[in-house]
Amino acid sequence: MKSLALRWFKFNVVGGLGVVIQMGCLALLYKGLHLNYLVATALAVEAAVLHNFAWHERFTWKDRKHASARDRWMRLLRFHAGNGVVSIAGNVALMGLLVGRLHVHYLLANGISIATCSFINFGIGEWFVFRR
Repeated sequence: MKSLALRWFKFNVVGGLGVVIQMGCLALLYKGLHLNYLVATALAVEAAVLHNFAWHERFTWKDRKHASARDRWMRLLRFHAGNGVVSIAGNVALMGLLVGRLHVHYLLANGISIATCSFINFGIGEWFVFRR
C-alpha cells in the first residue's frame, strides 16, 4: 500500500507538469490560433499525453522498465489506448458540457476535466499500461 501511495504521488507530480503543458497548448490553440475549443482541447490533451508518457516511463513507473524498444512502443500503444482515450474522450465530453452548455470559463472547465480523468488514468496506468 505504501508503494502505491508513493506511485500516486509521483503520478500527480508528472500530471501537474502535464496540466501546465495542456493548459498552455489549449490557450495557444484556442485563443491564439482561434481553433474550435473542442478541437483545441483534443490537441492539447494529446500533447500532455505524450509528455506524461515520457515522464511516467522515467519517473512514476521507472521500476517497471522493459528491455527492448518494441516493449516501449507497445507500452506507448497501451498508454494511448487507455490513458489517451480516457483523457481525450473525457476532456472533450466534459468541455462540451461545461463550456458549451453551462458556459464555464474554458480553462476552469479544462481543470475540472483533467482532475476528473486523472483518477481513472492512474488505475489504467498501474494495472494496464505499466503492469508487471
